[in-house]
Amino acid sequence: MTVNHTHFINGKHRPGTSGAFHDVFNPSTGEVQGKTPLADSAEINEAVKAAVDAFPNWSRTSVVRRARILFKFLELATADKDNLARLLSSEHGKVFEDARGDVQRGLEVIEFACGIPHFMKGEYSNAVSDGIDVYSMRKPLGAVACITPFNFPAMIPMWMFGMAIACGNTVVLKPSEKDPSVPLRLAELMLEAGAPPGVLNVLHGDKGAVDGLLDHAGIKAVSFVGSTPIAQYVYARGAAAGKRVQAMGGAKNHMIVMPDADIDLVVDSLIGSAYGSAGERCMANPVAVAVGDQVADAIIERLIPRIGELKIGPSLDPEMEMGPLVTAEHHAKVKSYIDMGVREGAKLLVDGRDYRCGIQGYEKGFFMGASLFDQVTPTMQSYRDEIFGPVLQIMRSPNFEDAMSLPTQHPYGNGTSIFTRDGDAARDYADRVEVGMVGINVPIPVPVAFHTFGGWKQSSFGDTNQHGTAGVHFYTKIKTVTSRWPKGVRAGADFFIPTLND
Repeated sequence: MTVNHTHFINGKHRPGTSGAFHDVFNPSTGEVQGKTPLADSAEINEAVKAAVDAFPNWSRTSVVRRARILFKFLELATADKDNLARLLSSEHGKVFEDARGDVQRGLEVIEFACGIPHFMKGEYSNAVSDGIDVYSMRKPLGAVACITPFNFPAMIPMWMFGMAIACGNTVVLKPSEKDPSVPLRLAELMLEAGAPPGVLNVLHGDKGAVDGLLDHAGIKAVSFVGSTPIAQYVYARGAAAGKRVQAMGGAKNHMIVMPDADIDLVVDSLIGSAYGSAGERCMANPVAVAVGDQVADAIIERLIPRIGELKIGPSLDPEMEMGPLVTAEHHAKVKSYIDMGVREGAKLLVDGRDYRCGIQGYEKGFFMGASLFDQVTPTMQSYRDEIFGPVLQIMRSPNFEDAMSLPTQHPYGNGTSIFTRDGDAARDYADRVEVGMVGINVPIPVPVAFHTFGGWKQSSFGDTNQHGTAGVHFYTKIKTVTSRWPKGVRAGADFFIPTLND
């Protein structure tokens, strides 16, 4: 049965009227299971109008009341976590436990946003001059757009709309057309939690919808996560239209493995960080940089048997560790990068291109096995580009400085990690490497909700990161007031009875 998804505008499901749709696949079977409407200009205007109209009352709603609604949303979404994870897994392809983690990391940002009364406090200076006080206040921006990718259809929308709504803004959420069900369900839960209609709207679409939001005068800010070319485009076009923009792009994260590292811990970490979610994470670790040939050989010796033991199959099968890729097109793209690596001279030790799921009913799913390259060099295009699939590349460096130069000189700068027992080396690496997020013996250094998420270089465009206090700063503007009250006559109390002449 094919489901026709809807927009969610002004608190109601709104069937698409443009006549254009995008197929939603079950990646495990390869079958179309739904159709996502692609908004036209009239639907874009309708969604923005709903957010703009809802803003005055929502922005004047007490910050405590907004926090209580978020607390209720947190309660409802937590109770619905397994259902959200099943929806997510069936459309994205990540295995169920990974999908539950996707939901949970989003809810952790909602938990942080529930503390918004504290973070909206301004500053106060008493008596800066004779009788003059100065104070500041944080004010919401207005209607904002949140444009989110397919790979985290629960976490990243909640990262964005949770902070935006807490700060008093209203939202038009444009999720990926590939997996629309979870964002729609989150909007339903926000309405159930008490948010007025129009505070959170869900608008589906393709590039036309993105451009419509970037150009629309009613949208005051845009938050985006996706590939680097599109992030750069979103930032340039949105900024040219006078909007505040944060646009997070792609990544090529490196794990530096020092000679003193615990190799068993390294291999466990690489299995999870390189092949978890089939590598479709901007914080995956697709590159392992071994300091010394002995380290590289030890990693490969222990890694190859573990790759062979990976359980790859239907995303909702609780026994599976890795599910399919999201679409046939993306499967073909990842395969082309493996072909490229072979042509460029990298040594393909494990080839996952021809993997087929042997479970009846899933033979046509978008499955790919884990691949492993050795002898990868910095000049290879397959190293320079983000592959976004279950492909791990081993690089060999002669020393610490050479290893650190690889993530520092790479055009992307999202995340990196170092595995070592040497505290001085770890501290030096964290201090000097030119990357936005660093893990020390941690393979996926995604910060907790009360810190901030964001990369450097071509991994991020704009000045403000996601969630944490940086998220509050992005979704608010500062108003500063300088006040003086002139001295007047301070009459005492009157105890006599007034007369007509008074």
